[in-house]
Amino acid sequence: MKSHFELTDQEFEKQFALCNLDPSLFNHEAHLRLAWLHISNYGLIQAEQNIINQLKAFVESLNEKDKYNTTLTIAAIKMVYHFMCKSNSDNFKNFIMEFPRLNSNFKELVASHYGFDIFNSQIAKEHYLTPDLKPF
Repeated sequence: MKSHFELTDQEFEKQFALCNLDPSLFNHEAHLRLAWLHISNYGLIQAEQNIINQLKAFVESLNEKDKYNTTLTIAAIKMVYHFMCKSNSDNFKNFIMEFPRLNSNFKELVASHYGFDIFNSQIAKEHYLTPDLKPF
């Protein structure tokens, strides 16, 4: 399998939750898809909790706990939600085509909210840090 899009939304969500998803399929776009699915199915607050818990379990199952970043995870979910509120799409493929910069310019979007490097901050990895430049 070459892409997470080869899985239905239900298969993708289930495999990720069970830590059975092929790690090579879980790229940035797949992370955005997971956020889109959880927000669509469970609402923003529950999506944050679901993804935090599942992502921690996923990286732990791969013995790569150091790759998890709380601030980045929550920021990504909040950015997806922001664009979902403006979207006319009823599926992730259309959504990401409608807002391609979530995929192609994500670091730039993050930098518009944070005046410091949340990607490499140990504090940001462990705790959610609110944006210091502009709120989500």
